[in-house]
Amino acid sequence: MVRVQLSGTKETMLATLWGRALDSRSARPVLGDTAADEAIGRLDYDFGKLMKPGMALSVALRAKSIDTWAREALAANPGASVLHLGCGLDTRVFRIDPPPDSRWFDVDFPEIAELRHQLWPELDERENYRVLATSVTDWAWLEEVPADRPVVVVAEGLTMYLRDAEAEGLFRHVIERFPAGEFVFDLFSKLGIKAQKMNPVVRKSGSTLYWGLDDSRELEEFGLELVDEHLAQQFASEEDLPKLPLVPRLQLAALRWVPAVNRMGRIVRCRF
Repeated sequence: MVRVQLSGTKETMLATLWGRALDSRSARPVLGDTAADEAIGRLDYDFGKLMKPGMALSVALRAKSIDTWAREALAANPGASVLHLGCGLDTRVFRIDPPPDSRWFDVDFPEIAELRHQLWPELDERENYRVLATSVTDWAWLEEVPADRPVVVVAEGLTMYLRDAEAEGLFRHVIERFPAGEFVFDLFSKLGIKAQKMNPVVRKSGSTLYWGLDDSRELEEFGLELVDEHLAQQFASEEDLPKLPLVPRLQLAALRWVPAVNRMGRIVRCRF
């Protein structure tokens, strides 16, 4: 067993790992992330501490929506470098299984990188895969990524933890370094930031959220072109919607009548 001692923002990744694992155990999984379930069995941690099992479905829906756009972005940019920022213990590289001509970089703090190594040592041998053990906002890591091709930047559960200057710096540093590319990430509205303590994972981990935008078109101020966005109601695809229990389906349908809540957490796809 691998003992885990994390707190604050870093601890939140354990809640989403558990959510993906619980989804994989369900009779009709949305994401089917069996690698997450295998990892749960190797970690010494009280996973019920931060999140109730009922939240697993929302975790899986969000992850799958991001995965879908990440695959589309890779298809639109053959051979691109993938920058998976704030990767935590996400097994996205297994789920997407990028083509061999792509480079994949998982980026997170050194202690997270070490945990990933302990859980999935086989990734150390994976061709064109590398973990960069650093804070995302220590921009020096970008120099370790060759700038000879487009990038696909994927971030889940990251941007809302950045401060205003850090969020702007992320977009501007990537745009300045690479010739072209796409961003796929989740984004909170300002109401979502204000209501952060209603989120048990944020509250119980002692984390703090900082950055949000009410209108995704504001990203154009940083040099990005908005391609599309998914509001919370749209996280479930037409394929997955019938798999959901009745109550979650009704909850998703009701979101269209409460626009402010529907926009509190959304997924955006941009290009530059």
